[in-house]
Amino acid sequence: MKRILLTALLTVYCFVTSFGQSNERQWLNLNYAGDEKEYHNLDIYLPSTDEPAYKAIVVIYGSAWFGNNMKQFAYDALGKQLLEGGFAVIAINHRASSDAPYPAQINDVKAAIRFIRANASLYKIDASFIGITGFSSGGHLASLAGTTNGVKEYTLNNTTVDIEGNVGIHHSASSAVNAVVDWFGPIDMMLMDECKGPKGNDSPEAALIRGNPADNPDMIGLLNPITFLDEADPQFLVIHGAADNVVPHCQSELFSAALKEKGVLKQFITVPEGQHGPVTFNEHTFETMVRFFKEEAEK
Repeated sequence: MKRILLTALLTVYCFVTSFGQSNERQWLNLNYAGDEKEYHNLDIYLPSTDEPAYKAIVVIYGSAWFGNNMKQFAYDALGKQLLEGGFAVIAINHRASSDAPYPAQINDVKAAIRFIRANASLYKIDASFIGITGFSSGGHLASLAGTTNGVKEYTLNNTTVDIEGNVGIHHSASSAVNAVVDWFGPIDMMLMDECKGPKGNDSPEAALIRGNPADNPDMIGLLNPITFLDEADPQFLVIHGAADNVVPHCQSELFSAALKEKGVLKQFITVPEGQHGPVTFNEHTFETMVRFFKEEAEK
C-alpha cells in the first residue's frame, strides 16, 4: 500500500515539474520549531514584484502522511503558480506518521503559521492574510487547519486531542488561516474504501493514528475536518479529479456538501478524467486557485 501511494505521488511530481519556475528572493530551511529537526523546516519565497509586504499562502505536500521532508515537492506542485500570482509562498515540512502519531502533523502546520505571523516583518509577509493549500494528505491538513481556527483542544466522547499543540516558541501568535484550497484531500477516514467503509491496518490512516480505523472511531472523528466545521470558518475551494484512484472522489463530494451547509464553500470543481494529480493539475485549476486566493485576500 505504501509503495503504491508513493508511486502515485511520484507521478504527480514528474507531472508538476513541467510547469514554469520562479525563484525570486527566498529563505530556505528556516526552522519554525527551534529544534533543528529537518521535519520542522520551511522555505519562504517572495515574488519578483517590489512591494512593502506580500500576502502569503502556505503549501503542504501530499505523502499519505509518510513524508517529512518534501516541501520542495509542495512548492513545485502549487507554490510556483501562487508566486507568479503575487503571493509570498511558504512551503513547509511536517512530521511523518512514523515520526509521531496524529495530531503531531496538524500541530506542526499550526506552529509554522505562528512562526510566519511572529516573524512577518522580517520576511516581508503581510500577516493580515495567510491562505493555505495542499494536495492529497496535504489537502487534508490544509482543510483541517481551516476548520480548526481557534480550536485548542477538542473532545469527542472520551477522546481528547490537542489540536493547537505547543511546537515552537511563538505561542501568542495566531495560527488561523484566511482561505483554503483543498486538492483531493482525504476527509472521512471511515469512508476511504470507495466511501463504503474504512480501510484496514495497512492503510496510511491506520499508521497515522497507530490503530485500526474501524476500532478507533473517536480518533478517526478527530482526524476529520468536518468534525470542527462551523459558519465562522474561512471560505474553501475544493478540487478533485473524477478518476482519482487513490483518494475517492466522493471524499470531496461529502466535504463540499458539509462546507456548503455551513456557508463556507466558494466552489467545488470536479475535473473530468482527473487523476491523483495528473489532469487534475492543469492551467484552468491553477488559475482558479490563484483567483480564489486573490478574491479572498481583497475582502
